[in-house]
Amino acid sequence: MTTDKLPLLLEPDELEANLGRDDLLVVDLSKPDTYARFHVPGAVHLDYAQIITVQKPAMGLIPDDASLTAVFSAIGIDARMHVVAYDDEGGGRAARLLWTLEVAGHNRFSLLNGGLHAWANEEHPLDSAPVTPVARVFEVHRDPAPVADSSYIMAHLDSDDCVLLDARSPDEYKGFKKFADRAGHIPGAVNFEWTEAMDQGRNLRLKPADELKSLLAERGITPDKEVIAYCQTHHRSAHTCLALQCLGFERVRGYAGSWSDWGNNPELPLEV
Repeated sequence: MTTDKLPLLLEPDELEANLGRDDLLVVDLSKPDTYARFHVPGAVHLDYAQIITVQKPAMGLIPDDASLTAVFSAIGIDARMHVVAYDDEGGGRAARLLWTLEVAGHNRFSLLNGGLHAWANEEHPLDSAPVTPVARVFEVHRDPAPVADSSYIMAHLDSDDCVLLDARSPDEYKGFKKFADRAGHIPGAVNFEWTEAMDQGRNLRLKPADELKSLLAERGITPDKEVIAYCQTHHRSAHTCLALQCLGFERVRGYAGSWSDWGNNPELPLEV
């Protein structure tokens, strides 16, 4: 097996079989204390805060090219490296890394299905020694296709070809919980909480494809449409974006900033 053939969604057995390849980089986005206790052998640690930027009140924005170049180079990513990302929360932080790599023009990556939960609970090897990254040279080649902003969403609000997916909790979606100046959701958005994609009985892997497609189709989310996913900061919805891609959805965009951007802008419409 070569890393060129590694799937977007990678099972722990497949990762273990490929550990040690010189063109494979495993990136751990777990909490620092979790990484210090145990992690996939050879995995480098990345602090989630390094792959987002803040322009208050908007959170979870995409860093500029210079920042992405510095971070990705420092942890050892270049054009030939296949990145496998995981975390200890079900894949949100890991998926945001992969989405950011896609925005930066790097498409050689996989999400470890189930993340650290599946890896550890299914008795794959663990290590506690910190790994010092081998720095490489990363070049950013921005790709606008994975990104939606408020202007793009406004231009597509009435499009039958586009569906907005709100990955927040039902209480946030309905406006009962408020984490911005305004509560509610983007007009026309359907609610699919990000954890609905997780299989609690299989160590937080994605649910089987047929089951997940059915849950999405019930909400009008089908592969023939463009899907724009958002949450509060595009952390949870990054996981949703990746789940959609794993199901074969070809037009998927994430809204960096998400409700922290939309909900704090009084000029933008909302529904409750």
